[in-house]
Amino acid sequence: MTRHEELPIPIYSSLDPVYGDGSSLEEAQLRFDNLKSKFIQVFGHPPDVYARSPGRVNLIGEHIDYEGYSVLPMAIRQDTIVAIRMKDDGYPENLIRIANVNDKYSMCTYPADPNQEIDLKNHRWGHYFICGYKGYHDFAKLKGLKLGPQIGLDVMVDGTVPTGSGLSSSAAFVCSSTIAIMAAFDQNFPKKEIAQLTCECEQHIGTQSGGMDQAISVMAKTGFAELIDFNPIRATDVQLPAGGSFVIAHSLAESQKAVTAATNYNNRVVECRLAAIILGIKLGMKPQEAISRVKTLSDVEGLCVSFAGDHGSSDPVVAVKKLLNEEPYTTEDIEKITEESLQSIFVKSQSSLDVIKAANQYKLYQRAFHVYSEAKRVYAFRDTVSSNMSDDEMLKKLGALMNESHHSCSVLYECSCPELEDLVKVCKDNEAFGARLTGAGWGGCVVALVKESIVPQFILNLKGQFYQSRIDKGVISNNDLGLYVFASKPSSGSAIFKF
Repeated sequence: MTRHEELPIPIYSSLDPVYGDGSSLEEAQLRFDNLKSKFIQVFGHPPDVYARSPGRVNLIGEHIDYEGYSVLPMAIRQDTIVAIRMKDDGYPENLIRIANVNDKYSMCTYPADPNQEIDLKNHRWGHYFICGYKGYHDFAKLKGLKLGPQIGLDVMVDGTVPTGSGLSSSAAFVCSSTIAIMAAFDQNFPKKEIAQLTCECEQHIGTQSGGMDQAISVMAKTGFAELIDFNPIRATDVQLPAGGSFVIAHSLAESQKAVTAATNYNNRVVECRLAAIILGIKLGMKPQEAISRVKTLSDVEGLCVSFAGDHGSSDPVVAVKKLLNEEPYTTEDIEKITEESLQSIFVKSQSSLDVIKAANQYKLYQRAFHVYSEAKRVYAFRDTVSSNMSDDEMLKKLGALMNESHHSCSVLYECSCPELEDLVKVCKDNEAFGARLTGAGWGGCVVALVKESIVPQFILNLKGQFYQSRIDKGVISNNDLGLYVFASKPSSGSAIFKF
């Protein structure tokens, strides 16, 4: 039997394999009809092909994918659809025109040149499509494919994943764009190759993405969460317990990952690498060897585990507690241990150099402690789901793991914010088994595990205790509440539509 990451992106001629039946199918049909008529209205002809990729909610395993550890997300029903058409040879200008169904995004125009630089100082929404365009051309070149002369593209986007929500609107956009470009060239490749490719694509926008968002968006299966492993990318189905439902609630604090990367997201990537290098040196590696060989905390886990073995444990956190200082490290502290300047350690990564420019101290103990303990919680979550506990016991245990994860993200990784803390508390006060921030943090969403039978009442209570005051202040309108708080079952991954 072929593992599902080895299969190509599915191609459908109707919407029901992805959108099911009933009201969700009707809603999808309306979206596609609207997308097509808007495409014709703006560009004067219909699209050739459509691609869709969903957003995701990470159930557990936050900020550990870029350290090489497995994570456990599920796809949500909200997605990004990209309609695309190649311009024919008679078209005089080789331009990529990217329009959006939502009028708040004005049209972006770029040259049809895969070697163009993306202007990161001037952040435009169309950049995410160009990430896919550049990435796909690099990929095709490696595969020895001839893509012919540079031809212009007309593109129209329709996204329902709320932006800045930590539900991976950017990955949904980059994945659907890359797959649409691939489909426009009449190509298809295994899902795992597309997942790897789209992770590299997003790095064109300056985020050091770990690959979870792209992997689940491309490889998700209806009805299952996925345990995603990296190097190589693999997805293993995880059946969630009956009787439980995940409610996703937006804190209304927007997480601007690409904008605040140097002080938030990429800063943590740098701190983890420094923690790993210093652990490597303290555990017997020569400084030069550690700098050249150690990229992530998973690279020194084996050394940490054998150190823990000498102290009667198998937990790598023992090494963190004994070998790293709880107080923040200064640049001088680190350079004394590594015998090399931070500039030269990170010389190959502009985004890391930006971090060093902005940072004056580094919390290595806390970041490593979070990563190793969170990696263990992912496996504890999976093992709980496959155990023979009763559903009730299982839901309680999963909730407890989610609560521990949130505490670690909040206290050790410091990627929460006051709004997220308020929302987690409201969820727990209203009988959630567990609740945690999800996604990069610093804003965005909370995911709560709730008994399925109380979901409608739970959402009503959140409205009264968290959202109502914000509705009164005009932060959001009552009519839009469904965009900000909803229950979701695991949905399907990327697809191509040819009608």
